[in-house]
Amino acid sequence: MARRSGGRQARHALRNAPLAVDKKPVSAGMLGGQYRPLSESDIAAIEENIYRILAEIGFNNATPHCIETCTAIGAVLGDDGRLRMPRQVVEKALAQAEHNLVLHGQDPVHDQKINDTRVHFATGGAAVMIADTVNNCYRESTAQDLYDLSRIVDTCEHIHIFQRMCVLRDIEDNYEMDLNTTYCSVAGTSKHVGASWTDHKHLEKTLEMLHIIAGGEDKWRARPFVSQSNCFVVPPMKFAEEALECLRVAVEGGMPVLLLSAGQAGATTPACLAGAVSQAWAEILGGLVYVNAIKPGAPAILGAWPFISDLRTGSMSGGSPEQGLLSAACAQMGVHFDLPFGTACGMTDTKMPDFQGGAERAQTLLAPALAGANIIYECGGMYASLLGACPESLLIDNDVLGGTLRITRGIEVDEITLSFENMKEVCLSGEGHYLGSDRTLAVMQSEYIYPDFSDRNSPNVWEEKGKPRLLDKAVAKKNEILASHFPKHISDETDAEIRRKFPIHLSPQSVGRS
Repeated sequence: MARRSGGRQARHALRNAPLAVDKKPVSAGMLGGQYRPLSESDIAAIEENIYRILAEIGFNNATPHCIETCTAIGAVLGDDGRLRMPRQVVEKALAQAEHNLVLHGQDPVHDQKINDTRVHFATGGAAVMIADTVNNCYRESTAQDLYDLSRIVDTCEHIHIFQRMCVLRDIEDNYEMDLNTTYCSVAGTSKHVGASWTDHKHLEKTLEMLHIIAGGEDKWRARPFVSQSNCFVVPPMKFAEEALECLRVAVEGGMPVLLLSAGQAGATTPACLAGAVSQAWAEILGGLVYVNAIKPGAPAILGAWPFISDLRTGSMSGGSPEQGLLSAACAQMGVHFDLPFGTACGMTDTKMPDFQGGAERAQTLLAPALAGANIIYECGGMYASLLGACPESLLIDNDVLGGTLRITRGIEVDEITLSFENMKEVCLSGEGHYLGSDRTLAVMQSEYIYPDFSDRNSPNVWEEKGKPRLLDKAVAKKNEILASHFPKHISDETDAEIRRKFPIHLSPQSVGRS
């Protein structure tokens, strides 16, 4: 018994010891690609359909700049006003595109390689409400909420990128809302940030602020730490004119862009999933043509975000199993084209953290991760089909994301992991178990991942600890973070300069400054 107790003590000490980064069981950029919902013939058929959509249907509502730059490289403006893109034009854009993208953080430790089948998780969404789990209600989202969400993500190991999660309902002026959305996001985390703008002039002013934070325009262009999420297309196959102008300014300003098509199957994309994949990819490749017509090789993420409708009601169903399947198929096309790719999974249709939320998050996240989606947006904290954001859920969801990455990593098979010598020692020595084995102790943290909030105790231990509830633990941790974690990667001097030049709504005190 003493021997076994010593093994338990050793395991407990090892579990609580800091783990070297290269020894952790998962990390950003685990390689996916194991799950392939589409056969090779399926991929070929969808690819041909994509080229046909672009060449024969084309886009409505192109801006003069888009028409001028795209027709200069071979696109055709028809008498019906639609801009069509022959196959050779699209293939030229594919050849010119940046295939090995790096999304920079303000802190280089958070730089992420977006290529191959490397998997990363990012937040996202434009929630107009906050899910208040303590009072079991919803309220309008504010600038303080966005800053707080960013701070929480700054502490979440398995959320690698922070994309704006909520709308600042307490700021009425659109310019000030756009500017403060970026400020709240970059002030709360040193990870890469994604944001969006309603007007290209707002983006131009925001770029001035980002130059100050970076230490100059040249330093910003060398390491752009904010990307633009751009819904440049209104499915089906219609450009959004102001979004195209925002896209132009971003590309010219050295900002990475997420080319986002967010159709809804059965409403704004075909109800058949193969058709939804085809249209989504046609739309984002049309955006890629425009981006590379402006600046060949400009950093771009292909964002096929086709959502699911509950066809009984017409409402969005972000937590449906088809959401994960459809996103995985889109990811497989991203691997086929060898382009930086992002999709959206992990949102749930329930209103508060509960069984439905956990089940829907897990069933939608795993498929695109295993398929090799480079970035899975809206991965945590999003409820009510994206209408609500829940701060403490980010902490709970961080556990789900870690588990998803562990499954994505898979099983390594070699002479050591086959464990023959370990089995021989245990079986022939008479020990009869592996609990105190040196090999068990050596791999217990590199082979296995452990959740921070999920309860694995026995019923007796759970009762001895006061029957803790997962959500209560997450609320307590959220409160602890928001009371103490005030990132200072932006210096007081730089923050003061920003406040002199721009209408920042959060007070210095609310972001931990005197």
